[in-house]
Amino acid sequence: MIQTQETRAPSSGLSKAQRAYQWLKQKISRQEFTPGYRLVLSTIAQQLDMSVVPVREAIRQLEAEGLVTFQRNVGAQVAMVDESRYRSSMETLGILEGAATALAAPNLGKEDLRRARELNDRLAASLDDFDPHAFTQTNHEFHQVLFARCPNERLTELVSAEWERLGHLRDSTFSFVPGRARESVEEHAHVLELIENGASSVEIERAARGHRQNTLTSYLKNKHSTTDSEDFTTNS
Repeated sequence: MIQTQETRAPSSGLSKAQRAYQWLKQKISRQEFTPGYRLVLSTIAQQLDMSVVPVREAIRQLEAEGLVTFQRNVGAQVAMVDESRYRSSMETLGILEGAATALAAPNLGKEDLRRARELNDRLAASLDDFDPHAFTQTNHEFHQVLFARCPNERLTELVSAEWERLGHLRDSTFSFVPGRARESVEEHAHVLELIENGASSVEIERAARGHRQNTLTSYLKNKHSTTDSEDFTTNS
């Protein structure tokens, strides 16, 4: 079997199951394995030059994280965008990230703010030639700058975990509601202004949390509008 560079990459002491897990998670996060993509154990095992046992273990771990679903007679597949799960994850992230950003604000230096503005400018420049995946990656970097200096390490860990949990769903959001990207850039600028002007932690938290809620509202509104339109077309 001809091995790819990914397969031959040093495992750094990782077990085969851990290697399979990282490989699969990377494929999902990069949208190479999109929602609904079937994960065939034998094919993946062959690509990674290992047995199906560690691949099955890796898929079980991804299933526990909500990134993979398993259906009888269908098998494992990359999780679809589930509205209830997306809603709860976004609401949770809004609460956690809002608090983390507010706590981090007093600790952000000039270089942090310069970096955040640079990233937001990059997001603004990408709107005319929009790539949902690239936008999502840069958007993540922007928010990381704002909450990374939160003195509560446990809170920071929870925010990062929730970002990871949303993973591939976030690309789907900007693909489905591309107009939301422009609004998001404007809201980023507002949060930055609050921080630079020494606004209270309450104001900063409210703005950061509202930013997340606006994305959720925009997605759900567009999704339901599209569904209603399809139902009308079907019934007319």
